[in-house]
Amino acid sequence: MGRLPWVRRVAALASLADDKRLRIFELVAAAPHALGRDEVAGAAGVPRSTASFHLDRLVQDGLLSVEFHKPPGRTGPGSGRPAKMYRPAAREVTASVPDRNYDLAGEVLAAAIERAQTTGETVGEALREAAFTAGRDQAGGAASLEDFLTSTGYRPVPDGSGGYTLPNCPFHRLSREYRDVVCVMNGAFLRGAAQACGGSGDDVAAAAVPGGCCARINADTAVDTPAGTQQPGAVTPRG
Repeated sequence: MGRLPWVRRVAALASLADDKRLRIFELVAAAPHALGRDEVAGAAGVPRSTASFHLDRLVQDGLLSVEFHKPPGRTGPGSGRPAKMYRPAAREVTASVPDRNYDLAGEVLAAAIERAQTTGETVGEALREAAFTAGRDQAGGAASLEDFLTSTGYRPVPDGSGGYTLPNCPFHRLSREYRDVVCVMNGAFLRGAAQACGGSGDDVAAAAVPGGCCARINADTAVDTPAGTQQPGAVTPRG
């Protein structure tokens, strides 16, 4: 399950600034089972219409999910139609300014450790392979490489020649402390993504942009290279 767009994540968290909505969210989040509108209205001390408005807004923002079933204790014929019930959404909603993607870094690093333990590869080899695989798999269903880079947090900017500069580093804080590790991971991830979107992977190059990503995407000049022949992360971006 992919992340919500950054604008939607920021808007979702901002919606909790409303005191009533925050109270209603906390009630649903703390409940051991899904709650109906009447239960929420009673517990929050607000009219049913007010509870309904805030509950549906929380669903719209991706913070709650909806299911339909009969409230506890109501079963059998004559018990009425299934009611609209609310519970916390399974997907986490996080946002930072500027956009970061530390969850992705954690997933790739965990996969690399598991791979190294299983295959006997060095940590560096396993990291390149795990990052390349993650980039390829996650970008596989994207409409375009630009769309994928945007959703992942790179904020790509077309350079006018068919490539992209990447002014935002999704792993900025980690890269400040563990630059070599993060740049290896990032380079391999971008190569996998570029290959999944029709490139060769050789179009990922090093870049030196203060505060930005350590890589950029050049116009692909190796489109005839058979997919899968590149060494993941073979050229480590630095900058």
